[in-house]
Amino acid sequence: MASPVPRVRIQTADLDLGAELAALREGDLGVGAVASFVGTVRERGHPGAGEPVRELELEHYPGMTEKSIEAMIDAAQGRFDIRGARVVHRVGRLLPGEQIVLVAVSSAHRGQAFQACEFIMDYLKTQAPFWKKETTPSGARWVDARVADDEALARWGIEARNAGSR
Repeated sequence: MASPVPRVRIQTADLDLGAELAALREGDLGVGAVASFVGTVRERGHPGAGEPVRELELEHYPGMTEKSIEAMIDAAQGRFDIRGARVVHRVGRLLPGEQIVLVAVSSAHRGQAFQACEFIMDYLKTQAPFWKKETTPSGARWVDARVADDEALARWGIEARNAGSR
């Protein structure tokens, strides 16, 4: 018997969206909906950033990152009627336009899939142990947490406080 496909994977390679979504649905005839989010590296970093991003480098804490994301999926399963979820996140050097993250959720109904997908992405954006460094024509800098990301998580009743006190 084949081992189950992991719910969380951290990798340097690009994402194969078709294969990931097929693996999420495989063998589950109760799936009526799959919602997914694919994040890509923007040419301009944060809103208001003046310079184009030449590259984005992501670092993580192996083992701790996967465990943290597994807990996020568990939290989503406790809140929403979902059948499965997958998070694939890239690390290493990425260029503008490249895929950086996939969050995919299966459910019997679309509403639960959409909500759980958004919940996981909001949680992931603020709570997963990733560190991002942007390189622009002026040099490299570590990217700080944003208040908007903390606010997105707060709408689910979770306080982050990553971007400073409000």
